[in-house]
Amino acid sequence: MKPVRVIDTGIRPCRDQMALDQALIDGHKAGTTPDTLRFLAFEPSVLVGRHQAISQEVHLDICRAEGVGVGRRVTGGGALYLDPGQFGWELVLNKNTIGLTNLGEVAQAFCEAAADGLSRLGVAAKYRPRNDIEVDGRKISGTGGFFDGDTIFYQGTTLYQMDGAKMARLLNIPAAKLAKRGQTSGAQRVVTLTELFDGAPPPVAEVKEALIEGFATRLGLKSEWGEVSEAEEAAARAIYAEEIGTDEFVYSIDDPTGAEVLTGSHTGPGGTISAHVRLEGPKQDRIREIVITGDFFVTPPATIYNLEAALRGVEVRSLDKAVTEFFQNARTGLLTATPADFVTAINAALSVDA
Repeated sequence: MKPVRVIDTGIRPCRDQMALDQALIDGHKAGTTPDTLRFLAFEPSVLVGRHQAISQEVHLDICRAEGVGVGRRVTGGGALYLDPGQFGWELVLNKNTIGLTNLGEVAQAFCEAAADGLSRLGVAAKYRPRNDIEVDGRKISGTGGFFDGDTIFYQGTTLYQMDGAKMARLLNIPAAKLAKRGQTSGAQRVVTLTELFDGAPPPVAEVKEALIEGFATRLGLKSEWGEVSEAEEAAARAIYAEEIGTDEFVYSIDDPTGAEVLTGSHTGPGGTISAHVRLEGPKQDRIREIVITGDFFVTPPATIYNLEAALRGVEVRSLDKAVTEFFQNARTGLLTATPADFVTAINAALSVDA
């Protein structure tokens, strides 16, 4: 059993919580933050994944009108609505702590551990690939994470109670995504502990203790309650001011469509990948710039920016080779998505008549 510090940072604005995420990651890489399990909660907020085009995923006008916070996670995946009725959990661990070095294996192990914890409450929680935890086919937790060097950062949510109608107003959930599950609304897709327990769920503290037990049992961890340090809080404040709390970061990927932009998408087991391409040259046969968006997971997070940079100036006819060589040479990890999925998405964009 390896020790893990357990902390609970309570309810905070979404950008504050995201900045503390990065502070814990940086501290863990530097050796000043121990292996940690954190619980966190949010003021009413929408959070988009690290690679998503925000205006395509969220109804920003409604968010602003209703005073809902808007933030961007450091992890991939899809857009979420969060409020004090739900809480998050996240693990910051050295990969040697659990002996896993593959992102897919990490996702399965951590989801099964969280499902084990929830099942201790008397609900039939199960892991559903690629990164969900479900009860009777309805999602009670979404998860995601990445490696950064030897550090694993993995996070998830627990739906305790939720205003489903508000979630549906704020998020742009594609009908096709719901149809795959035989559902017609985002609220129908999820289930809460409040609903599962007929309006009388166990206290939140009891739910958190059950999750702690699940992580400890499945991952071989010995939990020790502690506190977030002042150094970690100070680092989070600096990260907030310099990057994660800024509109520049949150809206860094907005709506990449527009004049002269070719757009195509591909949906596979690893999620939806969209490519937005501008061409150059007398024959319009070279990539001038490319933006790749979607709800996929990739590690480390900078991978997509490096791929976009690597493809600038590449001839269209050499695209498949360039993408394949990039992933062969880069030290990356993908959760279910494959290099071929990126090639397919980009080719879908290039097949559109300019």
